[in-house]
Amino acid sequence: MPFRTLAVAALAAALALPALAQQPQTIRVGVTPGPHAQILEAVKPVAAKKGLDLKIIEFSDYVIPNTALASGEIEANSFQHQPYLDNQKADRGFKIESVAYTVNFPMGIYSKKYKSWNEVPDGARFAIQNDPTNGGRTLLLLQDKGVIKVKESAGLKPTVADIVENPKKLKFIEIDAAQAPRALDDVDVAAVNTNYAVPAGLNPTKDAILREDAKGPYVNVIAVRAEDKDKPWVKALVEAYRSPEVKAFIEQKFQGAALASW
Repeated sequence: MPFRTLAVAALAAALALPALAQQPQTIRVGVTPGPHAQILEAVKPVAAKKGLDLKIIEFSDYVIPNTALASGEIEANSFQHQPYLDNQKADRGFKIESVAYTVNFPMGIYSKKYKSWNEVPDGARFAIQNDPTNGGRTLLLLQDKGVIKVKESAGLKPTVADIVENPKKLKFIEIDAAQAPRALDDVDVAAVNTNYAVPAGLNPTKDAILREDAKGPYVNVIAVRAEDKDKPWVKALVEAYRSPEVKAFIEQKFQGAALASW
């Protein structure tokens, strides 16, 4: 091959290297439908400026996103708070770590039959989540509002069996968290996580007859595999999520139903 042809080929290859280096890195992020997915859509354009192509993967329950992360089907997830992640790690042995706090969705108690908590009668049927962290969170909310009392030793994960005082003689029915909005047709009251309440047309700031204060350990997190937590793309994802643009979106979109942690 003539020298001139070799030189042209070498120059073309050299010019192509920066373009290849700038190819965005695809990161699959697992979320539950509703607010978590909506927020990640707002994160996408910010992340793109940092070289990340976010692919948002929706899961319909709280278990599969961690299973998918642990097995390598996704690179990160954003749907759970730290107590839930800790419980999943203890039960299933996942090598998953949280890398950033995201948003808090204060838990709400809803009813289609009653407009206020004072209207709820003794012996009312009350649907709560059947997983230890969210069910426990609901019981702690009820204790904070003076409705029940649970054993101190139960910590952050009390169960119905830990209730020591129940003056209204509420009848607790444990169900999957995702089914709580539908359960409102069959029970008197139900605890509904905000990421399930909003898609079901419930407004946490207007419709909840009791609502969790914006405090405690229930701020949601971004989680990745332990082996990935120090990789550059994780830092870029966290910076994109916790950006001024995303915070403004959360404030405008959710009007207090979701609270940014930064």
